[in-house]
Amino acid sequence: MSADKGLFQEIAAYKWKFTMTTVRKILILLAGLGVVCMLYRLATGLGSATNLNDQWPWGLWIGFDVLTGVALAGGGYGTAIIVHVLHRNKYHAIARSAMLTSLLGYLLVMIGLFMDIGQWFNFWRPFVSWGHTSVLFEVFWCVSCYTTVQVLEFGEILTEKVGTKYHNFFKKALPVLLILGIIFPTLHQSSLGALYIIMVDKLYPLWWSPYIGLLFLISSFFVGPAMICVETALAGKAFKHEVPISVLRGLVRISGVFMILYLGLKFYDLVDRGVINLMFAGNLEGNMFLLEIVLGVIIPIFIAFSGMSNTRKGLITFGILVSGGIVLNRMNVVFTGMSAALGGWYFPSIMEWAVTVGLISLGCLAYCFIAENFNILTHEDHGKAHA
Repeated sequence: MSADKGLFQEIAAYKWKFTMTTVRKILILLAGLGVVCMLYRLATGLGSATNLNDQWPWGLWIGFDVLTGVALAGGGYGTAIIVHVLHRNKYHAIARSAMLTSLLGYLLVMIGLFMDIGQWFNFWRPFVSWGHTSVLFEVFWCVSCYTTVQVLEFGEILTEKVGTKYHNFFKKALPVLLILGIIFPTLHQSSLGALYIIMVDKLYPLWWSPYIGLLFLISSFFVGPAMICVETALAGKAFKHEVPISVLRGLVRISGVFMILYLGLKFYDLVDRGVINLMFAGNLEGNMFLLEIVLGVIIPIFIAFSGMSNTRKGLITFGILVSGGIVLNRMNVVFTGMSAALGGWYFPSIMEWAVTVGLISLGCLAYCFIAENFNILTHEDHGKAHA
């Protein structure tokens, strides 16, 4: 008890910083609006806050906040594999910022998932009512456990500044936490795709595949370096901090190798099932598929293995295209690929958009606050410690 009291006193006494800028004021307004809409949704239910219906029970919050959010937050486990398993020490420069982005991403995914539970006060039931045969149950448990592991991993960074008496404990526990933090994402990233295996007669053939779980897993890995390129570009402007081009280029090329693997598996599957001609059908599904593959995979592969990856402009372009391609892929799976089978109509309500934008704003504000108060971007000393 006395230890807890000491910790709280240490937190209260710490000189916290948060620089107020025009952008951050706008983010605070958007985050506040999102919180109000979330409270309204919890008080009144899904019916009055969303445009979801019996034909479209999964909307923006599942499609973007959960399926897309989990994929974009995959940079944390990918970086952990590269830095702590493969011991590529030069990538220590981005390890902490990538893991922080992943932690915040998963926390926002959990909030988005919570918003989508019809009777939200029953959120605790999957912890005690085990649905062993449900893929969604496995996703729930893995995401919950992985988020908990990431919070504990952050303890090693937190206790450098506050709660310093616990720092050695978290430092010793970190290797075990990193191993757990690699295992859980490989399970739930693939399971999110596996949710659609049973929709063989509903999901359009260009996206349905017996390998959809593996495709989701590979894509969550190669989007990690892309997100790091985007994140470091934004952090570079906000905190006057630039990651060396050689570091980002190395990550981009690792990503490129996995994109080639993804593209090969994708086309092998389409040819094997005899549906590859559908991409040239000229309909909405075919055009959206071509857009996703060309902009989100083929052009980024060219950038990764060309001289463009020697420039910051090329690296940022790579990051935007790959991240946008993953967003488009998950949206195509949830919406474009299901529209013909489900029929009816769905477009997110203003409150659904407000909640999503509010969550993104909260994530940006939290990143800024943590980056200003902890050793996230001052990577040199941390890298030496692990070398």
